[in-house]
Amino acid sequence: MSNRIAVLPGDGIGPEITKEAVVLLEEIARLFERNIDIRYGKIGGIAIDEEGTPLPEATLQLCRDSDAILLGAVGGPKWDKQPAHLRPETGLLALRKSLQLYANLRPVSVFSSLADASPLKRELLRDVDMVIVRELTGGLYFGTPKERREGEQGLEVVDTLYYTEAEMERILRLGFEMARHRRRHLTSVDKANVLESSRVWRETAERLAGEYPDVTLTHMLVDNAAMQLIKNPSQFDVIVTENMFGDILSDEAAMITGSIGMLPSASLSESGPGLYEPIHGSAPDIAGQNRANPLATFLSVAMMLRQSFQWTREADVIERAIETVLAEGWRTRDLSKPGESCLTTAEMGAKVREALVQYVK
Repeated sequence: MSNRIAVLPGDGIGPEITKEAVVLLEEIARLFERNIDIRYGKIGGIAIDEEGTPLPEATLQLCRDSDAILLGAVGGPKWDKQPAHLRPETGLLALRKSLQLYANLRPVSVFSSLADASPLKRELLRDVDMVIVRELTGGLYFGTPKERREGEQGLEVVDTLYYTEAEMERILRLGFEMARHRRRHLTSVDKANVLESSRVWRETAERLAGEYPDVTLTHMLVDNAAMQLIKNPSQFDVIVTENMFGDILSDEAAMITGSIGMLPSASLSESGPGLYEPIHGSAPDIAGQNRANPLATFLSVAMMLRQSFQWTREADVIERAIETVLAEGWRTRDLSKPGESCLTTAEMGAKVREALVQYVK
């Protein structure tokens, strides 16, 4: 029986990094004698150009019929002036909503060999190991109405932050469960001093805390959380927060690791396929130049193997191979210092595949 993987390369550097990720997947399948069935779909700008919509029905059906989804990136300035329903990001949001991918997991840890690439002092990086759990199908990104209208003082715009208590409870409970299996500390991030939605979020977290007496719950306002991620990142174990706060904080946390090109993510539903993608964007300024860092995509593949297929050993081997390559001093441009030699996207992919073999026994 084959394990079905939908690959959505998308836009910008997406095709380059997913190409290397597919070769990595095929090598893992060969080394561990696994059966995989990889099929491709269009999403984002390329789908707009070729199909007239950012999420073709064929792509959505492909994803529904798959066991896991690997996404490259979507978007770019080419489509920035498109109407809202024809923006590449609309396709990604629609995919998340259609598959009910309510939970976005973004692990943050620092490879010791990349400590000098981080903008933080080395002593602040010691013991950094956290997971940001972001609610993914509610909040400002999905609330209605969204509108612009003429008012007495010119254009007026409306974006609505909408959540149900059930949506809050679902993601908070996942945060508690993850903390229970890690270091048992959950930081719930909100803006309860201003937003009514955050006050309900905090009340829901407090109610659930009674079911998890073994987990320490800490509340933190989002502006303080942004500061604490820089001041003392090792204090965090599991962070759980709503959609927009999670989007911003996880990108900030990415820079702790040295590059946004190093962070993977998983978007999960209660049932159905998970979606795995690097958290960086489409980087149109370097698209087609063979310069992109594929490591976040490789780490996303490792998350896929662990979360969707329960192939723990295979995931471990990928992560150890990446660690080895970095420890040997190999870097892509985003990780290198001015004047240092660096690898292309394809060369980094080849180095990681070469390093796999020593861990397969």
